[in-house]
Amino acid sequence: MEIRTVGVLGAGQMGSGIAQVAAAAGFGVVLADAAIELAKKGRAKIDAIVGKQVDKGKMTAESRAALVARIKPVAGPSDFNACDLVIEAASENVELKLELIRACDEAMKPGAILASNTSSISLTKLASATKRPERVIGMHFMNPPPLMKLVEIVRAVQTSDETAKIVIACAEKMGKVTTTSHDAPGFLVNRILIPMLCEACFALQEGVGTAADIDTGAKLGLNHPMGPFELADLIGLDTVLAIADVLHRDIGDDKYRAPTMLRNLVAAGWLGKKTGRGFYIYDATGAKKA
Repeated sequence: MEIRTVGVLGAGQMGSGIAQVAAAAGFGVVLADAAIELAKKGRAKIDAIVGKQVDKGKMTAESRAALVARIKPVAGPSDFNACDLVIEAASENVELKLELIRACDEAMKPGAILASNTSSISLTKLASATKRPERVIGMHFMNPPPLMKLVEIVRAVQTSDETAKIVIACAEKMGKVTTTSHDAPGFLVNRILIPMLCEACFALQEGVGTAADIDTGAKLGLNHPMGPFELADLIGLDTVLAIADVLHRDIGDDKYRAPTMLRNLVAAGWLGKKTGRGFYIYDATGAKKA
């Protein structure tokens, strides 16, 4: 089976990034959201991003136009009937994902592969909600997808070897490096990452150091490109909390518990860069304020 057309469900931060990566690799892309206006907004965002690459001389105007032309905005998963691969990239909510996975499954042609960009939810559970469990797999893109090289491939219990082989080849065609994880809470990356982000938050909560000091320590003492609070704000604090809760619930170990400070920031609606405030405050351009 050859992947020619990729459907992406969700035109937000992750979905639009995945759509950009797929279109840049030459795939036809069907970009869907709850309404076609949202999908069109996602394509416009991609156009603006690649437009900056043209301004910097990293892409020609013709290449930009061709990339954007390969992205077709649609109103919902009912338009995925011609797709060879569909990647669900909705919010990290299990009931929402189950609902959307079922809708995609109903619309897709026989033999097409259904992937989820989930960062913590059981692929086995998602696969069991479909009529094609052996064709369901996880494609966990890192944020932001156009810049981050890794795609974490997650195999459900039901995922066939053929499905895994096809999806790995597809990710590599997108210019990505893949790792493979079995279906376990948090998979590989977030099982390591989320406890680190939470521990940094516990240190801040206890007054051990400031957010800036902790971030500087991670960057200069651990050689991390971003500090834990900068990264958490980029990911979205609601997403960090959701993954922490999945890890704590499903593994049952208190080392995965979320700090009160993180819960309070989410309750306040201070979710990071996407809302202009999280551990730091950001201006309209997304730059961190002093």
